[in-house]
Amino acid sequence: MEEYDFVVIGSGSGLEVANVAANQGQSVAVAEKGRFGGTCLNRGCIPSKMLLYHADVLETVERAGEFNIDVTVEDVAFADIVRKVNEDVHEDGESIRQGLHSSDQHTLYEHEVRFVDDHTLEVVAGENEGARFRGDTILVAAGTRPTIPPIDGIEDVEYLTSTEALQLETPPDHLVIIGGGYIAAELGHFFGTFGSDVSVVGRRPSLLPQADEAVSEAFTDRFAERFDVHTGCEAISVSQSGDGFTVEAREYEYDDGGDGGGVVEDGESVSVTGDELLVAAGRRPNTDQLNLDATGVQTDDQGFVETDEYLRTDVEGVWALGDIVGEYLLKHSANHEAQAVARNLFGPELQPVDYTAMPFAVFASPEVAGVGAREEELRADDVEYAVNTHQYEDTARGDAMHAEGFVKAIIDTEGEILGCHIIGPDASTLIEEVVVAMKAGTGSVQDVRESVHIHPALPEVVQRAFSGQFSRPGHEHHHHHH
Repeated sequence: MEEYDFVVIGSGSGLEVANVAANQGQSVAVAEKGRFGGTCLNRGCIPSKMLLYHADVLETVERAGEFNIDVTVEDVAFADIVRKVNEDVHEDGESIRQGLHSSDQHTLYEHEVRFVDDHTLEVVAGENEGARFRGDTILVAAGTRPTIPPIDGIEDVEYLTSTEALQLETPPDHLVIIGGGYIAAELGHFFGTFGSDVSVVGRRPSLLPQADEAVSEAFTDRFAERFDVHTGCEAISVSQSGDGFTVEAREYEYDDGGDGGGVVEDGESVSVTGDELLVAAGRRPNTDQLNLDATGVQTDDQGFVETDEYLRTDVEGVWALGDIVGEYLLKHSANHEAQAVARNLFGPELQPVDYTAMPFAVFASPEVAGVGAREEELRADDVEYAVNTHQYEDTARGDAMHAEGFVKAIIDTEGEILGCHIIGPDASTLIEEVVVAMKAGTGSVQDVRESVHIHPALPEVVQRAFSGQFSRPGHEHHHHHH
């Protein structure tokens, strides 16, 4: 049986640790059943953001009339756009594979593998089926896949997940999306900009429920101006007939628990029909494909791998990182975790992963980004805090751009930054100075307030949010009834 110093399952962010191991002179095996480079490169961030940038360009052109510039779009070569992006992605994945293939320190197992015991893996299919190999250190970094909720009839229809949606070479006439999170927001924006009618059926009272409530509500309102949006709606059944798909859903009345809980009563039924159906109802860990029962590795009730603060599992010498540990399902989090595992494996002492100031962004229109605590969490935990919100249009650059949106700053009574939430142009860029202030600065409102900001550039909207009159919300919160 082949024995390796280091084995990684998955070729996304886990590869970074494998490369460190190889540089330390260790023998390394990489198991990957799909394309190399993981979710982010092949069917996630990279293709989606490349495609979304095309949508942003088209949207800019279509808004030119607002700036007294008369433009007509002659043609959009949609299939060419999609093909080019997918070709770029395949080339990148293939070059990762070639690089590993030609390295004499890496052995590739290009098949599904599963555990036989704590440190032994077996190849499940292909010409090496049944081959077993061992790893002194094993890193479980096998990621997630789209969740398919238990909707009546879903097994009998040809739905898309994000993976297939990113490869469609014609925009649907009418795209129906089940799910109200960031994938629904981004792909709805993408296809909507290129001419699809879009309907969204989301279970939570607003879209982007992971964002701060003010941002989430503003985003839902803006999205509902463009598209057919049904929030607080549970998809009950799906059917497919010659010309398309029909989703039957039921509205719920929510009380204002703020956590999406507290369903009071069933509401109206809703029926939505379109010619393509996208299921974007979250992601589930691939742990069920690894036969972890043969090991002492523990998972939580959703199937994510349980680790300690150093990313060690319950088995000595078995570590895990990335989406499969379910801390933050974000590529930059997985990369951050990979650095931590490499440091903990090869460094002088163990250091916990530091998740402070982990930002996220949604590249829809409007763009959304956030870092730190959300107001509803602070309210639920009875933390004393103060809030200030500044509108883009109240800055020179925001006004010039006709920008709609705001930056919401949250601080504690000592002036420590607790969080920041942004909806509007370039939110993903603007959030970064707050991340740096929280992580590398003193973490105080002064960091942002007293840094000189270029006038008249867009980051002034962040400075103003952190400089204005903060107000301490009482408990007389206006209740939103959906």
